[in-house]
Amino acid sequence: MADRSWFYASEGQQRGPFPESQLREFIVRGIVGPDTLVWTEGMSGWQKAAEIEGLITDASRPPAMAPGGTPVVGAAGYTGGTLSIDFSVWEITWRTIVLWLGLIFIIPTPWVIVMYCRWIVSCVHVPGRPNLSFTGQPLTLFWYFAALALFIAVAMVGSELLNNLMFLVQIALYWLLIKWFVANIAANGQPLGLSFNGSIWAYLGWNILVVLSVITIIGWAWVYTAQLRWICRNIGGTRREVIFKASGLDMLWRTIVFVVACAFLIPIPWALSWYTKWYVSQFGLIERSTLANA
Repeated sequence: MADRSWFYASEGQQRGPFPESQLREFIVRGIVGPDTLVWTEGMSGWQKAAEIEGLITDASRPPAMAPGGTPVVGAAGYTGGTLSIDFSVWEITWRTIVLWLGLIFIIPTPWVIVMYCRWIVSCVHVPGRPNLSFTGQPLTLFWYFAALALFIAVAMVGSELLNNLMFLVQIALYWLLIKWFVANIAANGQPLGLSFNGSIWAYLGWNILVVLSVITIIGWAWVYTAQLRWICRNIGGTRREVIFKASGLDMLWRTIVFVVACAFLIPIPWALSWYTKWYVSQFGLIERSTLANA
């Protein structure tokens, strides 16, 4: 069976063929689950992956979860898994309201962003990394927004050249914010030593591509997911590679549903909760050696 090529069904489409080693990688990453339909030569029809003897083994399953949501890690450790997040609808609603009010009044922006980051990171469950936390400080972030406010003021009374320069400055500041956010993630009170190594020029190129893709109406979803994968690949300081597994179609239809639900105002808290939990669940971890040998 190890020499066979496999197909699996996703979003109503046939994917493959893939060698069995790669299919098992998909199982570890959560792309192929126990209920995913698979097929290989010699089978009379499509079957669920869990029904194929020996395909989903204990080694290829995601880690068992303790009652509190913490992964149960074996003696040899766990090599990968999918991120998850846990919060109540009320929690994300009032914290998001505070965040937006802080952004509107400008001056509290660094404090509300740090508050939100600390809360959202503490809610995330990462396989093999319990008690995640965020250690960023508002005063560090203050200088980012002070610089942004200065350039906005200059651009408002300046020429078209200054407006174009403002766009570049914003991109540079957002790039620095990503580096700041990643560098301040900790576990059990200890910094993880993570870093974002993507170049500012590549980040600029991705943002220009995202802006241009809006012209296609729906193409932005595929460009945005590709940009997220690029960001994940450039997170260093860990033996496990961060991955983003959602497809452009996933991003498109879920974002449309989210926007439509928000247009009716009342469903906003539930839509925000649903969308955030799905978004976080699309991030995962996998051993770099596994990727290299696939």
